[in-house]
Amino acid sequence: MRHFELELQTLRETIIRMSSLVDEQIDYAISALLTSNEELKKLVIERDQKVNEFDIQIDQQCERILARTQPVAIDLRLLLTALNVNRELERIGDIAVNIAERTDAVQSHKDILYGVHFSEMADKAREMVKHSIDAFIHEDAALAREVCCQDEIVDEYNHEIFDALVSQMKSQPDTIESGAHLMILTRHLERLADHATNIAENVVFLVDAKIIKHGAGE
Repeated sequence: MRHFELELQTLRETIIRMSSLVDEQIDYAISALLTSNEELKKLVIERDQKVNEFDIQIDQQCERILARTQPVAIDLRLLLTALNVNRELERIGDIAVNIAERTDAVQSHKDILYGVHFSEMADKAREMVKHSIDAFIHEDAALAREVCCQDEIVDEYNHEIFDALVSQMKSQPDTIESGAHLMILTRHLERLADHATNIAENVVFLVDAKIIKHGAGE
């Protein structure tokens, strides 16, 4: 195998390792929030440094390959996709930390958390992240397009939960603080879906050489 191909293979393996870590970070963060698990919360925060290390490593690998070679066609698309996917994964890792850090803030009104469709929204956002990562690993453009189509579902959950929380806070002023934290949390989930969609769009670019951002190329 050529040295260039070995470098591309190493790059793919690094992204897959980072993807696995970030995927697990999201699972742990949401589980910590829903179950008040302090150990999971701490684990998410502690492991964020490893996510950042992967971020730097992948950027450096891409820069090194670009500097030493003149990739064309699919190889160049892979490098561009790797850079973009790396950025999205790093941001997903940050969101996992943000979710974990709000675990304590919502404990006094856990009934509100379960009174709206927060867990359903979280499940859908997590599913989108998992599927976008799978789409990248397997270069599955069809799965990537499915992820893009699901973004509206998360948006609908976000609007529904926002309205429910506003109503709750109006009728019970003592829930305003926890409700505000929950609004921020649903925003984090919405951003998870957005980042998953961005990864999926990059997969379509990698596999089909089409740009579908904002509906272009459809």
